[in-house]
Amino acid sequence: MSIKREWTTPITAGAFLLLAVTGVFMFFHAAPGLAKEAHEWLSWGFLAIVAVHVAVNFSAFKKYILQRKGMVLLGAFVLILIVCFSPLSGSGEPPFATPIRALAKAPLTVVAQVAESSPEQVMERLKKEGLAVQSAQQNISELVGDDWHKQMRFLKMLIDK
Repeated sequence: MSIKREWTTPITAGAFLLLAVTGVFMFFHAAPGLAKEAHEWLSWGFLAIVAVHVAVNFSAFKKYILQRKGMVLLGAFVLILIVCFSPLSGSGEPPFATPIRALAKAPLTVVAQVAESSPEQVMERLKKEGLAVQSAQQNISELVGDDWHKQMRFLKMLIDK
């Protein structure tokens, strides 16, 4: 079976459009519906599509990459990728991590107010999730540890009801 450019190019362009639009919405924390999930999961398909596209167009791809301009441009993106994974400054956490940590250190009575629930309801829901809650003066940080991802998951569960 021969893979044709007339298929790979429009599929690659369509996948890029989907990932670009959902990525922009995610950047502004306004991803509606399944946009975030589509972006995360369909990016795997995009990788496969790009691999097929490069394979079908390999001679042209190789020609561009082996030219000085192609090497410089690809090298620039490799440097950007390296910088993205380098701890240059700060904690590397998103800006909402600080308020999550603060709420996670507040007593469950405060969390209950934010969740518009009673402390007893909050404690019961946490117990149902397997946490050893003893009093309403405990906090999420004590119950789940310092991992702000876990803290965020439990706070979201309590606030979402």
